[in-house]
Amino acid sequence: MRPCGTFDVKYEQDLRIARTPAQRAWAIVGLIFLLCFPLFVGSHWLSVLSIIAITIICVQGLNLLTGYCGQISLGQAAFMAVGAYTSGILTTKLGLPFLVALPSAGIMAGLIGLLFGLPALKVKGFYLAMSTLAAQFIILWGIKHLSITGGTTGMTVVPASIGAFTFESARSYYYVILIVMIIMLYFAKNLVRTKAGRAWIAIRDNDLAAEIMGVNLYHYKLLAFFISSFYAGIAGSLWAHYLTVIHPGHFGLMDSVWYLGMIIVGGMGSVTGIIFGVTFIKLLDESVAFLGPALATTFPGISETIFASLSLMFFGLVIILFLILEPRGLYHRWEMFKAWYRLHPFSY
Repeated sequence: MRPCGTFDVKYEQDLRIARTPAQRAWAIVGLIFLLCFPLFVGSHWLSVLSIIAITIICVQGLNLLTGYCGQISLGQAAFMAVGAYTSGILTTKLGLPFLVALPSAGIMAGLIGLLFGLPALKVKGFYLAMSTLAAQFIILWGIKHLSITGGTTGMTVVPASIGAFTFESARSYYYVILIVMIIMLYFAKNLVRTKAGRAWIAIRDNDLAAEIMGVNLYHYKLLAFFISSFYAGIAGSLWAHYLTVIHPGHFGLMDSVWYLGMIIVGGMGSVTGIIFGVTFIKLLDESVAFLGPALATTFPGISETIFASLSLMFFGLVIILFLILEPRGLYHRWEMFKAWYRLHPFSY
């Protein structure tokens, strides 16, 4: 929906991501806000925003696979672990630069994802979910039993560095995460408008019809698995150098499940919706973490573990409510709001 009186007279105008002066202005304002954010907040909220940015990269990859191509995956956290340990080994044990380890982590995770994506050529739906669930357990089992990864004790990773400059502080590394996130979002936004993106949507809507129209299902399904895992590997690399200590417990099955939940909340098949979904869930997590101890103090006779369990139930309730009341996610609600204020008071 475009504002009244705004017309495109060239194809270049129609293909722009920011198509109006107001959109470009808001994009600049948002970028300035993100750049200045570390200057006005403490370490806690800086950490929250850094984690949100890393999670957006990981979930965006899953959105390309599930939201656009229609292939479900329950192993995204494991592919993120592949990227984290690959980057840690290359920088800490082999001494390679961070700028080499970052794309290498994505490529390694992409290749592993390609391997586990092979069942997508023959199965789909519940059966595909089971095959990717197997990837979650197999990859973590391998990490726990390899000496080079540190096994169950974890692995210490050196801070990221570019040339002679080392990003030792959380504030300096935040800008690295921010730049990588913007690049990955820009790539995803353009990718879904290419031939591959249109083929993914056709497969998602009806794979049989897509095959009849000439779409190579094998090629595009495997491409979706590779790119999805590549995104997870990039996020894993950033995560490893952010924490500087990684452990197999950081990449559990519940993380993969919550990544799917973030897609549901934000809106499947929407690059912008993933930003909404991840931010909403992470801020909700922060709210629950704040209210849990406060409720435990208010009701001292009740164990704190009960409030921890209630928080998980609350998260589950949120997902159920979104599935029932707003199955298209926050992005759909945002589009409805934009259509309303652009046409108000002539809503017809």
